[in-house]
Amino acid sequence: MSESLTSQPPSSVTVTTTARLHFGFLDPSGRGAQPFGSFGLSLDQPCTRLTLQSAEAEHASGPEADRAARYLETIAESCGVDRAYRLHMEAAIPSHAGLGSGTQLALAVGSAFAAVEGLDLSPLEIAGRLGRGARSGIGIATFEAGGAVLDSGPRNGALPALVARVPFPENWRVLLVFDPETKGLDGADEIAAFEALPAFPNAEQADLRARIVDRALPALEACDFAAFCAEVGHLQERMGAYFAPLQGGPYTSPHVATVLESLRADGVIGLGQSSWGPTGFAFAASEGAGEKLLAAARDRDESGVLRFTLARGRNEGAEIAPT
Repeated sequence: MSESLTSQPPSSVTVTTTARLHFGFLDPSGRGAQPFGSFGLSLDQPCTRLTLQSAEAEHASGPEADRAARYLETIAESCGVDRAYRLHMEAAIPSHAGLGSGTQLALAVGSAFAAVEGLDLSPLEIAGRLGRGARSGIGIATFEAGGAVLDSGPRNGALPALVARVPFPENWRVLLVFDPETKGLDGADEIAAFEALPAFPNAEQADLRARIVDRALPALEACDFAAFCAEVGHLQERMGAYFAPLQGGPYTSPHVATVLESLRADGVIGLGQSSWGPTGFAFAASEGAGEKLLAAARDRDESGVLRFTLARGRNEGAEIAPT
């Protein structure tokens, strides 16, 4: 995470952070000896960007402004600070799309508040104060440093800790498939969903853990595209099967499912749905391969609903700067 602050707190701070993909849990039921444990990736887009400054009266504007203002009020109260701010949201990651919008917004607001107030609050502490990261620490880790990350899952009442971080190869690309008319589970619905799911077999937990630690992460380090895609594809198949009863199949959006299954039939194995969706993704080994994948995906979409973009992995954390 980049932070350029002087000894005198700035009166205005701008924070920019980006979406993340959640590839899946090592124990999606959260009932094993090592509950949850997440694997995911920081992206270069879409982004959340906000500016916070001291003001004479409270004012919040822009996309997701009401939600951001609630986070600001909560963290200010938690720190015993009572003053007014002007908060402007220039851009916001789409909500309920499986891209980690809530955590990134909370961390961006909390980091801006800490900078303006001259407080030393880590992303992990901000997440705890704002009720984020209870199951997955992917969004916290990517906000701090970017890259592909694996977390421990929650342990003994503590938020998930970072287990491993590997930079995502600069030349690889990520096709993103958006369905703006469909929303993934969130909030109370998400909690109820986890409570309704059965325990995940211990043997499968161990297998997934070994695949990610011993194969997927080393493949990233070696820039072994095929091996990495195979492991993410396998993890996605297991997550899709496990969560299918709650989302009507492996994917939340039927339109996204049509496109991804068509790409799979063409031999694309590194693909899936981020978190509860509906956003889908597929990997490409280069810019040129990504453009071909993008064209193929658009050609397979008969709904006219979906939106597509070609993203990169992001290997650095959020930008926090005085303005």
